[in-house]
Amino acid sequence: MNRRNSRKVKVRDIYVGGDAPITIQSMTNVRTSNVNEVLAQMNELHKAGCEIIRCAVLDMNDAEALKEITEKSPMPVVADIHFDYKLALKAIENGVSALRINPGNIGGIDRITKVAEACKAKNIPIRIGVNSGSVEKDILKKYGKPTAEGLVESALRNVKILEDLDFFDIVISIKSSNVQMMIEAYRLIADKCDYPLHLGVTESGTVFKGTIKSSVGIGTLLAEGIGDTIRVSLTSDPVEEIKVASEILKSLGLKKSGVEFVSCPTCGRTQINLIKIAEEVEKKLENCKKQIKVAVMGCVVNGPGEAREADIGIAGGRGEGIIFRKGEIVRKVKEDQLIDALMEEIEKL
Repeated sequence: MNRRNSRKVKVRDIYVGGDAPITIQSMTNVRTSNVNEVLAQMNELHKAGCEIIRCAVLDMNDAEALKEITEKSPMPVVADIHFDYKLALKAIENGVSALRINPGNIGGIDRITKVAEACKAKNIPIRIGVNSGSVEKDILKKYGKPTAEGLVESALRNVKILEDLDFFDIVISIKSSNVQMMIEAYRLIADKCDYPLHLGVTESGTVFKGTIKSSVGIGTLLAEGIGDTIRVSLTSDPVEEIKVASEILKSLGLKKSGVEFVSCPTCGRTQINLIKIAEEVEKKLENCKKQIKVAVMGCVVNGPGEAREADIGIAGGRGEGIIFRKGEIVRKVKEDQLIDALMEEIEKL
């Protein structure tokens, strides 16, 4: 697929936009002033595959805590700030790699200028984050309700504030909990500017529903070449966000690292406990870094043929199964030995 042409922005040691790989982001969900908890969560998220992390900065205690957090974080830290420009200045002073603000809600032009100048001095980009719940009142009045057009107008209004200050190190996000609105808004803004775009469906819900909404919204845009960095927003452990985001990228061929896992949906031919086996195999492969495709199939007759492109896989029969590699049978084992035998063969790859 052809990626949209966008300018490249540097977030500490990671590039966003241009020809840079699409990055995965998340956000800590504990108070930023609780430094040890924040760092523990950051390390867990980084291990899962998170590449950029955002922290909410609610008060000066949070802003001060960023000094230690940014020094010890395994990845770039973005400070999420609303209304108080002094928090932004302190976050910049304390080493954050980027800011997430809306310039229009942190005060007059003198305050915005101070933030922009501080960011420019340290090469810190600003992500302008607009969502359907934060659109300005006059824009809401103009369109009568939150709309894709209104989201884009709000984002570009905030962009212009920074551009007028000769600041162009900008990333844009225009999220909505309405998937269709989100898709339409990103399509519109993709044609109106060349800034990198941060994709996400805001307030998407719990793991089940949120995964579906995020996969549809983010996946649709990525398939069209739109998007430079993503966050899957789930009401759950943030690690789940990273898992879903990684699978979205893998499904579109946009991320090559780690295991691609496939399994058949079961049918009347299945004579082993395929669902249990597939779930156990998927769990065991969570932290596997090998770039391989693993298949778990329910039928010995069709399994190896249907999953011929898999590097390694299993297919079940009555109380037993086969291990196959690139469609060729390697060995036959009892059903209760299938998982261990598969993991042994994966170790050999």
